[in-house]
Amino acid sequence: MTLNTQDTQWLRQSFALAEEAKQQGIHPFAALLVDDQGKVLMSQVNGYLPDFDMTGHAERKLMTRASKAYRPDFLAKCTMYVSAEPCAMCAGASYWAGLGRLVYGLSEASLKAITGNHPENPTLDLPCRAVFDSGQRKVEVIGPCLEKEAAKLHEDFW
Repeated sequence: MTLNTQDTQWLRQSFALAEEAKQQGIHPFAALLVDDQGKVLMSQVNGYLPDFDMTGHAERKLMTRASKAYRPDFLAKCTMYVSAEPCAMCAGASYWAGLGRLVYGLSEASLKAITGNHPENPTLDLPCRAVFDSGQRKVEVIGPCLEKEAAKLHEDFW
């Protein structure tokens, strides 16, 4: 699958949210949940601060909220747009919540190259596709997309 005009719009909106987070000193990651009618249902930025929650990734937090608000059969028709590829934890949360489609910007491998071994972001270079492929149902994945734009979010942060 390829990125369509609407996908590009929503992905860039996740970048804008990540940039807003970065300007506040928050790790520059963000996620949007969009239904099959093109309505944004939820958005989330990284939640590492203020409590130093190492599991406070934007995607995991969004999927926790989504799984409380919607049933898996509804989420199967939704798309999550994220500024960077979900790590193994976030991919697992997306799978368990019932997400049907994912579009992401920066790959985990590229993120690891940017952040190195930063203590606040010990990146797992495990593609989300590997996590989803080990499951019992399909999650459509499109990415990396607009990776140069996504990488700029991390300049001068780590």
